[in-house]
Amino acid sequence: MRRQAAGFTLMEVLLATSLLAAALALGFGILRAAGATVARGEAMAERNERIRAVSQFLRQRIGGAQAIAFGFDAGSGQALRFAGDARSMRFVAEQPAYLGRGGPQLHALQVRAAGQAQRLEVDFRLLRAGAALPASRPQEPLADGLADVEFAYRALAADGRVGPWERVWATPQALPMQVRVRIRDARGAWPDMVVALPLAGAGMDGQR
Repeated sequence: MRRQAAGFTLMEVLLATSLLAAALALGFGILRAAGATVARGEAMAERNERIRAVSQFLRQRIGGAQAIAFGFDAGSGQALRFAGDARSMRFVAEQPAYLGRGGPQLHALQVRAAGQAQRLEVDFRLLRAGAALPASRPQEPLADGLADVEFAYRALAADGRVGPWERVWATPQALPMQVRVRIRDARGAWPDMVVALPLAGAGMDGQR
């Protein structure tokens, strides 16, 4: 008699197919999870680098503010050396050589709406006879896609103690002691930047 060839039953084929499908699904799931982890890591690294670059730029520029007049108050005739409110700031500092011709120039920081988000812009203006010339080019975005940006200022009080943070700098003829920059994006708040100005108070006596 001829032996009947051995084979797989239908149940065995279905079971093997199910196990293969489960293994493939698990493999694809692991690959997707790994890809998502890599993407999150790259996004976090990109955000951290962005925070570092913007923070370094602001710290260097604000910390390098000089007691140089960029205009005069129409009412009092006093020289303007530092003007700031919660959404804008103007002061004179050295322009980085890699951005132009260098030298002391008016730095104008401005927070503007950009669709549903906000954008921090900056421009540089040459000075002539104590006045800023018109901007030679449009403001450039320093950081965009932001949820909120806020500037604040403080100085020494009359008793020698550190004063409170103010949303408007009320003594534009002089430089504040510190400037605080708060930025928040879609992922949350950036670390607060508190910048000390070495020439704080310069201009108050008209000599420094």
